Amino acid sequence: MKKRNRFVGYFVLVMLMVAFVACASTSKQESTGQYVDDSVITTKVKALLAADDFLNSFQISVETYKGSVQLSGFVGSQNAVNKAGEIARSVKGVTSVKNDLIVK
Repeated sequence: MKKRNRFVGYFVLVMLMVAFVACASTSKQESTGQYVDDSVITTKVKALLAADDFLNSFQISVETYKGSVQLSGFVGSQNAVNKAGEIARSVKGVTSVKNDLIVK
């Protein structure tokens, strides 16, 4: 019985270590916390763009990775490009904005 309890204890310890390592961030992989933060940022940026009367008619894609927001899609003017970038920068947690919007 003691051997079994020891085995279960070691198994739980190993699983916790694996879970901790799996949630750690690397240069190419986000931790769970970063993924959630990035999802929140993306959602906030999309909501602000949709709420803006000037920008809501354009389809603007928003992606976030480690706080860096990328905007892509087509808009009608340079003013729309600039305004979308300003809106993205205004969201808490955004570290940078790559504005790849194209005027069509």
